[in-house]
Amino acid sequence: MLFHLDFRVEYSAEMSQNDLFDIWSEEAKAAVGAKEAGVVVDLWKAVGDRRVIAIVNVESMEMLDQILLDLPIMKRMGQHVKVDVTALRTYEGFAADVNERLTK
Repeated sequence: MLFHLDFRVEYSAEMSQNDLFDIWSEEAKAAVGAKEAGVVVDLWKAVGDRRVIAIVNVESMEMLDQILLDLPIMKRMGQHVKVDVTALRTYEGFAADVNERLTK
């Protein structure tokens, strides 16, 4: 199952930028590793924003939920991370559905 993940990362006033970078470095290692393993299809960092966008391919919604709970950034500062999740389907599949409806 494909999902679009949109992470928005904030941090508390008590946390320094270096503290954030320390956590983000750990998260980046995990994210690149997941990409190399094929779980993350692709990954982008929005320029000038604490925002990361990912396309992931996992077996189920439950697996995605477990992965999100286990991310280093979520374990260390999850209260400051908002993740919007959108389930995706291929456009080719959608197009086939539309064309099938035209023939009915």
